[in-house]
Amino acid sequence: MAAKIIDGRQIAAQMREELKQRIAVLRQRGIQPGLAVILAGDDPASQSYVKSKAKACAEIGIYSVDNRLPAAVSEEELLSRIEQFNRNERVHGILVQLPLPEHIDEMRVLMAISPEKDVDGFHPVNVGKMVIGQRCFLPCTPHGIVQMLVRSGVQLEGAEVVIVGRSNIVGKPLANLLIQKSRLGNATVTVCHTKTRNLAEHVQRADIVIAAAGRPRTITAEMVREGAVVIDVGVNRVEDPAAKNGYRLVGDVDFESVQQKASMITPVPGGVGPMTITMLLYNTVESAERAAERR
Repeated sequence: MAAKIIDGRQIAAQMREELKQRIAVLRQRGIQPGLAVILAGDDPASQSYVKSKAKACAEIGIYSVDNRLPAAVSEEELLSRIEQFNRNERVHGILVQLPLPEHIDEMRVLMAISPEKDVDGFHPVNVGKMVIGQRCFLPCTPHGIVQMLVRSGVQLEGAEVVIVGRSNIVGKPLANLLIQKSRLGNATVTVCHTKTRNLAEHVQRADIVIAAAGRPRTITAEMVREGAVVIDVGVNRVEDPAAKNGYRLVGDVDFESVQQKASMITPVPGGVGPMTITMLLYNTVESAERAAERR
């Protein structure tokens, strides 16, 4: 029997309805959550992401500021814009769209964002708090994955989880979330990567497989045990002459074959992707709620 599809769009829609209710409560107190997005350069993918984030904000009632800067913008000018938003009380979240132009120090820029407005969850202060289990902004994609699992009824406590990928954006923070002593964790986690020996042996023992390697069809049916839950984080372009654009999007999982063995699986697209933007909205609303607490 084919695996049940974990529909990221449906779960994201459910969470956005919940956020609308929280925003309504804030607006009764005279607060509208605000998100400032800074885009430096004209990268088409980044422009598309920024546009989709602005649309998502408008749909649920978040005030958004779309700040476009030329690719030649100086690092000091970019840092100055961030500082303006750090001081702006209408702005509760700041997002700098990555990647940045090569002449700009990415870490210096991320460090300049106030941890209280770091809704991407990339600032070392928030990363450190996440690791020790303190209240903080959780990184969007990892948190979105955990929400998908929990809301799909997947048992995390005591589960054997194998994450294939060790990036700072997905693999590392996701491992930290899943080992936390909380309702969103209590799993036993193994992190694999490009230097892992006998990758298949690790994946075969997993109750939950999370593929975030950035390489098409890294996880095949032979590697997955019967009944496993499979989360595919990858988004890869592969040539397809039959497609309108000459390519199509595939994940890090060989979907067609793995679907026949897994109990649940996420598609690409329509799986993890919609959750990432939703968790950005989630963090922005949470930031506004914290600001209300400080009043």
